[in-house]
Amino acid sequence: MKPFNIGDIEINPPLVLSPMAGVTDYSFRRLLKKRGGVGMTVSEFISVEGMTRNSPQSKRMMRFREFERPFAIQIFGANVRRMVMAAEMAEEQGADILDVNCGCPAPKVVKKGGGSGLLQNLPLLKEILVEIKKSISIPLTLKIRAGFDDTDRNAVEVSKMAEQCGVQHVALHGRTRQQRYTGLADWGLVKQIKDAVSIPVSGNGDVTSVEFALEKFKETGCDGILIGRGAMQNPWLFRQIDDVLNGRDAYQPTLEDKQEVLLEFFEYLREDMPEKAALGKMKQLAGQFTKGLRGGAKFRQTLYHSHSAKEILENIGIYFDTLNKGGTYGSNEVEKDAETLDSCEAAAV
Repeated sequence: MKPFNIGDIEINPPLVLSPMAGVTDYSFRRLLKKRGGVGMTVSEFISVEGMTRNSPQSKRMMRFREFERPFAIQIFGANVRRMVMAAEMAEEQGADILDVNCGCPAPKVVKKGGGSGLLQNLPLLKEILVEIKKSISIPLTLKIRAGFDDTDRNAVEVSKMAEQCGVQHVALHGRTRQQRYTGLADWGLVKQIKDAVSIPVSGNGDVTSVEFALEKFKETGCDGILIGRGAMQNPWLFRQIDDVLNGRDAYQPTLEDKQEVLLEFFEYLREDMPEKAALGKMKQLAGQFTKGLRGGAKFRQTLYHSHSAKEILENIGIYFDTLNKGGTYGSNEVEKDAETLDSCEAAAV
């Protein structure tokens, strides 16, 4: 696979950190970029209602640093005027790309017509895209789902319409809104969209290994791949895919690397927010990251029950010291599956 362009913005490598509400904030993006292999970062999805009413939280969510470029701000909503205003604000903030969310399945978003609710109202979606395109000079992209439910899998139709409206990249999460995060993503639909439009198309869903990513690149002919929950389980996944794409052996993180990731992430969180919030975010990552660790279930529970930064740091030290000495921690087994993360729900407003 080779790099691709969204307008005049090169995505290299062709791997994108998928936006996840409540997850892909500045601290998490910083952590992933340092591991390597991330071709583009995207903000958490941001409510245009909050953005256009000068919500401090929305302003905070738009923050990014130069090392993250290319960087996209993703917005959601169903009010044309506010979607346009928010798109203009994203460009003024310095974003390289403006992304419209048509994928979030959270009920509180959908019932207001936003997220995947827009897949049921194509005239409104068309108006939103056309008006945003008129108002900004940076590339406009779209994140969609397979459809609202199995009776209306309209992703190909939506993608064709989006291209006609001036959208310059479509990313498909191959589940319907009804599926939320259950079942398997339909990557065959990625190929159908790729065959139907001339703009770049990326796929998203269930990418948790190098082998899966390479298989989907080959099967679908997609231009790029978005990785979300897989990056929480394995922060080196982007680097590993990029390694193999470039003929190198996939990087294999050591125990020391894994300890460093947890400590580094917690340090970033503490720099960026109060201790109580940092503890919550740390436990969120632990729910996914501990999947691949021996005795991960016990370690996760230990972190969940830590009530201060001091406790978190002590428990991380004890765990990795035990493993480094060849000791047993909890069951000492590696879990098969991480907890399901409904990544759209946490920050939906």
